[in-house]
Formats: sequence, structure tokens, C-alpha cells
Amino acid sequence: MSVKDTEKAYYAYVKKMMNFNEAIALAEWDMRTGAPKKGIRQRSEVVVTLADEGFRRSTSRTMKSYIETLTDPSVQDELSEVTRRMVEKSKKTYEHRVTIPAEEYKAFIMLQSEAQSVWEEAKAKSDFSLLRPYLEKMVALKRAFIGYWGIDKNKYDALLDLYEPGMTVETLDHVFAALRKGIIPLVQAVASSGAKPKGDFLSVRIPAEKQRAFCLYLLREIGYDFEAGRLDETEHPFETALNPGDVRVTTNYRENDFITAVLGTIHEGGHAIYEQNISRELVGTPLCAGTSMGIHESQSLFFENFVGRSRGFWERHYGELRKLANGQLDAVSLDDFYRAINKSHPSLIRIYADELTYPLHIMVRYDIEKALFDGDLEVKDLPGVWNEKMKEYLGMIPASDREGVLQDIHWPAGDFGYFPSYALGYVYAAQFRAAMLRDIPNFEDRLRSDGLDSITSWLSRHIHQYGSLKKPLELLKNATGEGPNPIYLLNYLKEKYSAIYRLKA
Repeated sequence: MSVKDTEKAYYAYVKKMMNFNEAIALAEWDMRTGAPKKGIRQRSEVVVTLADEGFRRSTSRTMKSYIETLTDPSVQDELSEVTRRMVEKSKKTYEHRVTIPAEEYKAFIMLQSEAQSVWEEAKAKSDFSLLRPYLEKMVALKRAFIGYWGIDKNKYDALLDLYEPGMTVETLDHVFAALRKGIIPLVQAVASSGAKPKGDFLSVRIPAEKQRAFCLYLLREIGYDFEAGRLDETEHPFETALNPGDVRVTTNYRENDFITAVLGTIHEGGHAIYEQNISRELVGTPLCAGTSMGIHESQSLFFENFVGRSRGFWERHYGELRKLANGQLDAVSLDDFYRAINKSHPSLIRIYADELTYPLHIMVRYDIEKALFDGDLEVKDLPGVWNEKMKEYLGMIPASDREGVLQDIHWPAGDFGYFPSYALGYVYAAQFRAAMLRDIPNFEDRLRSDGLDSITSWLSRHIHQYGSLKKPLELLKNATGEGPNPIYLLNYLKEKYSAIYRLKA
């Protein structure tokens, strides 16, 4: 078989695997947006069946043969950039999976579905003991996987690399130390300020159906394509990309806390816009997805914070919100509203945290995950350690498991190593913003007008279109000229919160 024929056969083989993944994503979306609870067990088995088939194909002799043929140095000049990068990803997946016994991988997939369902019950009852046995199995399997990969030292690096290729504990420790050094004094200055924003009006009651109408309006305004997506409601908001033509977002409405749904929807919309703008040439390949969780989070945080929390954005949209509120916000000035949605105060819940304290929530989880896999921390100790870390970083102790260790779905989903991407994505987003300002100096003016297209176009040109064709650090370097640098985020936070809280220079 010629190299071209092999390449063509490899594409067809991978395309079938991507079809399995799309079916899995659709089934999981359904389970999290309204599938009957009594059907979860059977649906989980369906997901396991599809995932098992994908696993087998990714570790088959056929895949091994494709990888060996298409990584041969003598054929590289005959392959496109897309093919070379596809094979590189296939090889990495093969090497990760081929060492894991198929039955253990199958058990892991089944455990993911079951644990997420149990998490919902445990969270509702605020009872960690319900979830504990599932997490213990999950952590045991993850530890076993790391062992199969032959990693004895820096075990947590192996999990980081699953979500942020090339990232290490060494780099994150440096970035997070710089963030702590800059954020904590600013948090203290804000806490002692005498010019605190008002915010009681943010608890006015707005019915869920009206919030939904406004969220639909804002998604269209920021560039989300409803011919390639939809908005649904769920307990824990998320975005799911089946393909660039079907990228779905969810949100959660709280009738006396409308701003959470508004900003949360914009956040998930940022994720979705990334996926909707990936080059169609990459459809059917493993490159048709965000290049990393950190880069993905940079897009959602860019839209949520640099767009959705900006004054310019609300100069354009505050009038529509006032109409929705039936007069309840008529006496609230734009300035008061802007300051209120950017009010900073420690929160127990990560997804409700403000811009300033948000990175500290991630550091709590980062420290715990490192200890689980590189230290001697056990699952049974999670609630206590969680509370200790919350007190250390945010000065607060949860009163219950629901507002503490059970608040996130990531661990029941088996996503250890994911959390650092949130703070890293924030760092990336600030770097992208700084680079964008060199090309679009009238950024705020664009937000006040209908010029958001130029902002989205810049992001698509430098980030979105590439999917996973470029690695995260390569993408960051090409767009900004440097590697991860927290100074841009720190400068942004200092400038913004000094103005909101009238802090002296």
C-alpha cells in the first residue's frame, strides 16, 4: 500500500472513531440535561459500549500499523501538516491506552457515568459519604493508570498533560505563586476599602423564562450561532461540542440571582464560539477540538470577564436588562450596576466567585490534587483538607459538604488534572487581551457598538480556527510572543479593582 493509500485509510479509520465520540457526547449531554433517572444505568452501558469500541480501535494492531507507517522519517515530506499532527495525537493516545487493561478502562468509563449520577444525589443531600466509595475507586484507577504509563516521579504531571499538554507542576507552581503574591494584597486592600459597591439590587426576582430570553439574546450578541447550537438548563452548566455544526451550551437559572445565569451563559458561550469556529477542514479528525482545557478556558473567561463584565458591554445591553426586570432596575445607574457585577468578596462556591478571588479557588483544588497523587492524601480525608485549604486561601470554612467538597462535578467525572486549567486559562486570556489591544486599541468602543465581530475575528484568526492543530504553548507563543506570564492578569486586576474600589495608587 502506498503512503497516500495508507494516509487515506488512516483518515477513514479515525473518522469512525470520531463518530463514536460524537455519539458518546450526545448520550452524555442527554444524561445531564433531562434523561429519566431510571434510564441512567442503561444509558451508561450504552456509553461504555461505544467508549469500549473506541478504546479498542485506538489501541488496535491496525492503529499501531498506521502509526508506525506514518511516523517513519522517510515519509514525512509526503504528509500534510494536518496528518502529521493527527498521527502525533493518535500515537500519544495509543501509548497512553495500550498499557491499560481493557477491562479496567471499561470499568473506569462505567464508573464515570455512575459517579456523576451519585454526585447529584450526594450534593443534594450534602453527604460526602455517598460519593466516597466511587471516588476511592476513581482515584485507585487513576493511580493504576499512571503506574501503567511507567511514571514513578511527578505523577501529577501525567494528569496535567491530559488536559494541558506540555504543562508541568514546576511551571504551575511558579505561575500560581506569582498570582498569590499579587492577588492576596489586592484582596486585602479591597476588603478594607470604604468605597464598596452596592449590590442588593442584584437579588431582584426575575423569572427563569425571562432570564432565558435574555440569555438567548446575549448569546446571539456575542456571536454564538444558533443554527449550530442550542441552550438548555442543567444543574452544573457546561458546553458540549459534537462537531462545529452542533455545539450546545447549558445554564442554570436562579430567580433571585439573575446575574449568575447571565455571566454563566456568556462563559459557556465563549467555549462554544471557540468550537463553532474551528476550521471545517478538521471535521472528522481528532484535531477538531480545542487544543487544551487551558486554551478553552481562556476563551470562556475572555467572554465572561473581559466582555461580559466590562462597562462598554453593559452600556450597550443594560437597557434590555432593565426592560426584563419590569422596572426593578430603573433606579439603578449603569455605574452602580457595573460596580455591583464586579464586586469582590470571598465566596464558598467557585462558579459564583468574582474575578479577583477566582484563582484562589483553583489553588485549593490544585493543592489537593497534587497531594492525592504525589503525596499521601486519601479520599476519606478530602472534606477536612478542603475546609483547611478554604480557610487558608479565602478565610472561609464551608458549613456543609454541598458548599464544600461536593460543589464540583470534575472529580466524580474522573477529571483529575483539569482544575489548574481554569486559572491557567485566565492567565492566557489576559495575555490574549493584551496582544489584541495592540491590534484593536479601541476595544471598549467596540463593546459599546456592534463591533464585537472584530474581537471574535481576532480570536478566531489566532486561536479558534486551529483546533488542536497547534499545541497550546505554541498557540500562546504565536499569538502573544511569549509563554505563560501572569503579569498581564495581575495588571488587569489591579487597574480594574483599584478603580472600582477607589484604591490609592
